[in-house]
Amino acid sequence: MDTLFENKQIHLPFRTCEYVLTLSLFVTLVLTHTIFIPPLFANDLIANSTVTTPTLKEMSQYIKEEMNPQIRQEKFENKIKSKYKGYVINNVDTGIKHIKMVKYYNGKPVKINVVEMNNKVASNYEVKPAIASVTLPNKRTVRNIAQRTNSIVAINGGFFKPQTGVPLGTLMIDKKIYTGPIYDRVALGIFKDGYDVGRVQLDGKIIGNNQEIKIDNINQPRMLSSYILAYTRDWGKYAPVSPQYGVQLQIVGNKITAASANPLSIPENGYVLVGPKSKLGKLFGADYVDVEIKTNPKWENVQHIISGGPYLLKDNQIFIDMTAQKLQSIGGRNPRTAIGYTEDNNLILVAVDGREGSSVGLTLVELAKLMKTLGCTNAINLDGGGSTVMYIKGQIVNHPHQPGGIALSNALVISKKSTN
Repeated sequence: MDTLFENKQIHLPFRTCEYVLTLSLFVTLVLTHTIFIPPLFANDLIANSTVTTPTLKEMSQYIKEEMNPQIRQEKFENKIKSKYKGYVINNVDTGIKHIKMVKYYNGKPVKINVVEMNNKVASNYEVKPAIASVTLPNKRTVRNIAQRTNSIVAINGGFFKPQTGVPLGTLMIDKKIYTGPIYDRVALGIFKDGYDVGRVQLDGKIIGNNQEIKIDNINQPRMLSSYILAYTRDWGKYAPVSPQYGVQLQIVGNKITAASANPLSIPENGYVLVGPKSKLGKLFGADYVDVEIKTNPKWENVQHIISGGPYLLKDNQIFIDMTAQKLQSIGGRNPRTAIGYTEDNNLILVAVDGREGSSVGLTLVELAKLMKTLGCTNAINLDGGGSTVMYIKGQIVNHPHQPGGIALSNALVISKKSTN
């Protein structure tokens, strides 16, 4: 089974399971008008002294709000007005708001643009990563990427290699893995009905001739000469140069169709493996080869993944681990881009201007505190500095250091769901 191109496993996130179970229980309670409370002993009463049981009226109201789109929208509107009172609130579309704010840190101004999206209210829209062009080694501005994908909102995405534009970290779009992880960096997983964050690792292997050989990464620059890398047509027409004493295997339909020490063409319906001959040579003459690629954590029904780093918030706590993810160079006060989500699964996108007198930027700790203030329970830092750009309906709404923002490899976009 070839799973290089698509994560085909199915998984229901815990948050969704909990929601379905809770809603089912509420419906049962409303229909029967009965609540069973088991008897409590004295110790139980002490241990559960702070537990409150929702009333039938409260449960009925909850169900009514969940089932009625108009009530859900009104609730979102009211929440936004209360949450961002005193700031400029612009309507992007149903369930999507743009907030402009200026905050002061040590007496100096910082301009902040926020987009908050409620997935249930904005049910016609989806959030997903997008690449600059049809192949990975390309760069475009956020405006160009937004226009190419017919998106109403876009921010710059994850880190990338400046010379080539290849994303540095896990990138999955519509269940298709474009690039694999580096340095154990954190990523955001986007599901049909929620989000998750975690340090993504690759669990890849190729099997043939009764041999099982590890695949170290997908469509990434070589870190070590001992690595075996897989390249798909998303990389381009040809695989990169082999390491010393290396070899390349061209694979189509579970068959090795070519082998060479020189760069091979990457087939449209296959891939090229590049690595040491001492490892890949074990597959020579194999009648059948099978590639298996999984992500860890096992986000088995994840739709999209975008990598960043470091963590800003983890389980509602500030958590910044720059050294572990080799991000020491991005400290200080700078323009910032961040993404997070709230307890009720509202998506929060943030672009912070910096490096100018009217907006001095934020440190990562300040950014983490901001995301917490905005109600996020989990949040990660994305590429920042000169890359920080927020686009809304044809306009760049922040002030990038370079007008319009620099060309980059990927973005995170909000666009109408496909009707296919």
